[in-house]
Amino acid sequence: MKQHPRLELQATIEKRPMKAPLHITGYTFTGFDALVVTLRDGGCIGRGEAEGVYYKHDEPPEMLAQIEALRDRIERGITRIELLDCLPPGGARNALDSALWDLEAKRKGLPVWKLAGLDPPRALLTTFTIGADEPASMAEQARAFADARALKLKLTDDDRNAERVRAVRTARPDAWIMVDANQGFTRDSLARLVPTLQQGRVSLIEQPFPVGKEIWLDDLDCPIRIAVDESVQDHTDLARFAGRVDTINIKLDKCGGLTEAMAMARQARAMGFDLMVGNMSGSSLAMAPAFVLGQQCAVIDLDGPLYLREDCAPSARYEHGTIWCPDELWGGVLPAAA
Repeated sequence: MKQHPRLELQATIEKRPMKAPLHITGYTFTGFDALVVTLRDGGCIGRGEAEGVYYKHDEPPEMLAQIEALRDRIERGITRIELLDCLPPGGARNALDSALWDLEAKRKGLPVWKLAGLDPPRALLTTFTIGADEPASMAEQARAFADARALKLKLTDDDRNAERVRAVRTARPDAWIMVDANQGFTRDSLARLVPTLQQGRVSLIEQPFPVGKEIWLDDLDCPIRIAVDESVQDHTDLARFAGRVDTINIKLDKCGGLTEAMAMARQARAMGFDLMVGNMSGSSLAMAPAFVLGQQCAVIDLDGPLYLREDCAPSARYEHGTIWCPDELWGGVLPAAA
């Protein structure tokens, strides 16, 4: 087996301020910190970014400490499979796993999609997220997303959700719409809202109930498909939702990287779930590995860079409601020498 020289690891925290606040159940975001990991092996460089999982207190300072504690092991040449046993699911493992995939692509001269055994990637229709706000403001933002063909509405734990859905549907009669409660519903509040969701042609309800209240999904009379996000972190959570929900939202920050996400996707499909890929915000560098996973998903939610004041360069391209991540952003091969 070819032995590579000792890697050079750089891990830093970078600010990701947002253009405007984003409101969801229980939180208002004005920006994010990101852990960026860079691995250098001679002329080959691999990079990865992660924001962590805020509601699990998995945040960049702690993520950075996890990486630094493994510095010697990483620089001696850790593999993606070994990494699964060295770090728990979460942002630190995601950032490092992403950097290892990118580095492997550069070393082998093969793009990540080919290393993962996938077909050549295609542009993906992605949702554009609208935070929970006054109904008129949400409708205005829906109109401002003129290029969007799919919208994700953040709803919350108050009594104005029906107004929000009606306002956005009136503003955008053409769009595919899903809603995300971020754990904000009860069985009763969902039951009251369902007729409006049906009238508004809402196609998917994400994470209606709080974590720990999964029993509320049992015998639920809801004609609209249901996805879970916060309730499913990695593959160990899948079995609890067999027969309870239709769709699993896989996020690389939650499960700990593309390596675990690909295995999780295979298991979830075998169990009969549809797949969704989401994000915890971040620059295009954070979206690119998820874009690879998204090639296997029915629902794509990779719009994080759209809400940032500044994105990385090169960046993902958003055109006609789709996302495309070019090889030069992440996961591509080194350019041929002139």
